[in-house]
Amino acid sequence: MSTTPALDLDHLRKWIGKVDQTSDLVTARMAQELRACLFLDIGQPKNGDAVPLTTHWCLSPAIVAAPEIGPDGHPARGGFLPPVPLPRRMWAGGQTDFVDPIRVGDVVTKQSEIKDVEVKQGSTGTLCFLTIDHTFSTPRGVALKERQNIVYRDLPPADGKAPPPPPAAPKAQHSESINADPVLLFRYSAVTFNGHRIHYDQPYVTGVEGYPGLIVHGPLQAALLLEYAIKLKGGVAPKRFVHRGVNPMFAGPMAVNAQPTADGFELWTTNPAGAACMKAQASW
Repeated sequence: MSTTPALDLDHLRKWIGKVDQTSDLVTARMAQELRACLFLDIGQPKNGDAVPLTTHWCLSPAIVAAPEIGPDGHPARGGFLPPVPLPRRMWAGGQTDFVDPIRVGDVVTKQSEIKDVEVKQGSTGTLCFLTIDHTFSTPRGVALKERQNIVYRDLPPADGKAPPPPPAAPKAQHSESINADPVLLFRYSAVTFNGHRIHYDQPYVTGVEGYPGLIVHGPLQAALLLEYAIKLKGGVAPKRFVHRGVNPMFAGPMAVNAQPTADGFELWTTNPAGAACMKAQASW
């Protein structure tokens, strides 16, 4: 039986409409570090150079003092985000509309608003979904708009059976292999200032959250898919990118896959068994 405190949806929904605004500076080092994580040419970026499209996930992270860190490595519950008592927190997906490139030297203002809090019952128990809208602006105006979805869930029962493996995804027209080893996960956690222990703490992720190994970040998978789509499109950035996590991806070999559509690509990551873990669509 779960020891998680009862979930008070009425209380959590009081966070709807809450707004937060922060600013951050895009540096050449940030651009190089992110490009290294995405298997791109690191280069020698200078002021005015465009940075990878997912650089916004490196900007304005939640920074708190060490005593204010929760047991999972995230800032303790409460503050801007509602204090959802379910212990597992995952980036479920989102949609990003790109308006204008972010560039080295930009001071980027991020405005965030809690749009919705929902509770659903799934096959694994109670799920709480949080929807947040973000707008990132530079001195030139709006650079991108993003809707972010976060899901909270309970820990698996101690005597529960492992879920059956997901089915293999269809074969893609385009596919490339990537080694998402623990070093890559650590480096991506560092460049995004993400302290979530499921990405680097093997005893925690296996012994506390009940996963079989380190988990590849959802945003990292999404960023790799987006860069793969840009590569297949000859370097042209899409106007919209939508992504959704469907299964956890564990550290080790993985693949990015793409199938052309009328306006872009269907994209997905696969694990060594061929099952899809992150699905996405890029459109031009």
